[in-house]
Amino acid sequence: MSNSTKYIFVTGGVTSSLGKGIISASLAKLLQARGYTVTIQKLDPYINIDPGTLNPYEHGECYVTNDGAETDLDLGHYERFLNVPTSQSNNVTTGRIYQSVMDKERRGEFLGKTVQVIPHITNEIKDRIQILGKSGDYEIVITEIGGTVGDIESLPYIESVRQMMWEYPDDCIVVHLTLVPFLRAAGELKTKPTQHSVKSLLELGVQPDILVCRTEHPLDNTIRKKIARFCNVNPTAVIESIDASSIYEVPIIMQQEELDKVVLQKLDLPSKGNPELKEWKEFLDKLAHPKSKITIGLVGKYIELKDSYKSIIESFVHAGAYNECEVDLKWIHSDKLNGDNIDNELSALDGVLVAPGFGSRGIKGKILAIQYVRENKIPFLGICLGMQCAVIEFARNVIGWKDAHTTEISDNCEYPVITIMEDQKDITNKGGTMRLGAYKCKLLDGSNIAQAYEEEIIKERHRHRYEFNGEYLEEFEKHGMISTGKNPETGLVEVVEIPDHPWFVGAQFHPEYKSTVERPHPLFLAFVKAALKNKQ
Repeated sequence: MSNSTKYIFVTGGVTSSLGKGIISASLAKLLQARGYTVTIQKLDPYINIDPGTLNPYEHGECYVTNDGAETDLDLGHYERFLNVPTSQSNNVTTGRIYQSVMDKERRGEFLGKTVQVIPHITNEIKDRIQILGKSGDYEIVITEIGGTVGDIESLPYIESVRQMMWEYPDDCIVVHLTLVPFLRAAGELKTKPTQHSVKSLLELGVQPDILVCRTEHPLDNTIRKKIARFCNVNPTAVIESIDASSIYEVPIIMQQEELDKVVLQKLDLPSKGNPELKEWKEFLDKLAHPKSKITIGLVGKYIELKDSYKSIIESFVHAGAYNECEVDLKWIHSDKLNGDNIDNELSALDGVLVAPGFGSRGIKGKILAIQYVRENKIPFLGICLGMQCAVIEFARNVIGWKDAHTTEISDNCEYPVITIMEDQKDITNKGGTMRLGAYKCKLLDGSNIAQAYEEEIIKERHRHRYEFNGEYLEEFEKHGMISTGKNPETGLVEVVEIPDHPWFVGAQFHPEYKSTVERPHPLFLAFVKAALKNKQ
């Protein structure tokens, strides 16, 4: 049997966090630069339906797609590298697989058969893997399998890969990412963990075609040959992935290692010329040689785990490089901000971003930070809850409504300036029920946000339950905080600004989800520019 679409499976061994997502995105970037249409999907072995209900400490950021799917943060890497939007089909979890199979069983679709992992669960996984391939939009689908080979959770996925390799022998290959550690005491690189990892894969019936070896030190030919011999792969298919100073260097390193070339040979595809990556290299050059430096304070409550704000961090990398300036992020724990230390924490900053989040913890610190930047004319960007905190701060300290709050935290406050959205009032389930995905927003001509986008109608992604309470808008505008962006259909206030401040913007949507290397987000570009101007 043969497919019109080719499938590349990326598995990981030895340890987690080796960077399967970055390798998958880098390989996709190279194949895209050679003229192929490529997409990447992530198979997550956990039993949650999606990461939407997971604490950021558990899983890092929850990334939202245009069609409103709450997905793994690796999808953010895929979009940032490929500049192509992902969708619900790009992220599959064990929870979703089992839910789908059980729904079919309840509908009687299995005709009374005993429902088993093989074939029912593995068939469902294979169907999900092939949804993107069968759409006709992609010549190559890269599938990253979460977890580490040997984990009990990922066994059904590896079995599905084995079956697909058997069903479509000419159209599927496996790239296995592994670790070659350096033992300082012995003064040498050790290949045994890689051998064991491949052995585990072989025991499950899967022979990897290509090995990508994460390492801190270069692999010489002797080591490459040794790995090739013990793992049944060609020496040219042993790829060195040495530690890089930026994730954006990895496509260039993989190009030098000829990963894309080896992949195309294995899949029997023409090479379509060498990838130039001109824009990518220009971006890297600007990233490496900034002409100035600014310090932006990132105020949030998940500061211990930087992955909670992954897309925001990367948006600053893109906007910084574009503005030829290094953005140094100062991490500020909103829980620990108070009247005694605020001046010390914020006075030297060129700009402040107040991050999104949920719940009451850290709210006081966020409101305090916003009061400080408003009064001291420091450029400010508030995202989602950050925008809502700006509204609360303004109501309390400018309008004089001391009891103003959000009903998320204070149900019976006198001035509920932030309140639950109408369509959210009767919802009791937490998962996948927020306002999610891309919605239109009409911008006010001449405002900071309209100048940033240079467009009147924009479309941005959302993830929230609460909104600006429109009943109070007139009072806000009378006192100097105006709405500069509204949903054209519902009238929902999306953006607030203070015109007599150098640059003060709060957005209900999440601009960070749409920033890519080749298309830095206009709002981050404008914010970095404002911070640069403030510094000068």
